[in-house]
Amino acid sequence: MDRFDFETTLKANPRGVLATRDGSGVKTRVFNYLFADGNKAYFCTNSEKPVYAQLIADPRTSFCTYPQNFTPVVSLNGKAVFVEDANLKKRALDENPFIKNIYQSPDNPVFKLFYIDVEEVDTFSFADGAKSYKLQ
Repeated sequence: MDRFDFETTLKANPRGVLATRDGSGVKTRVFNYLFADGNKAYFCTNSEKPVYAQLIADPRTSFCTYPQNFTPVVSLNGKAVFVEDANLKKRALDENPFIKNIYQSPDNPVFKLFYIDVEEVDTFSFADGAKSYKLQ
């Protein structure tokens, strides 16, 4: 199938729900998309939060967001990869003042940047129904 441009939808609707595995169960929480680079959708968290431990233990994850009219609902599915790149962390802080207010600097030891290596994008709209796009 064609490639779906998830970045446009996520830029317009950066808040969504991130799902992780927690042992034999699943946990969800509200998360904020930061930016993308190709098939990589970037997010951040705190190393002291359960979500960090969950993604380290099992990197399979999904992020879902949607506009007010639900067209389209977009789910990114793939594996979380943590990165310690100071330039990417600086970009995350510079482009997101609320995150900069929390973590202050790229070298904050609890500031953890990760991306979802997007393997599949699922979409839904009332006009087109459900669609799935394999990116890898």
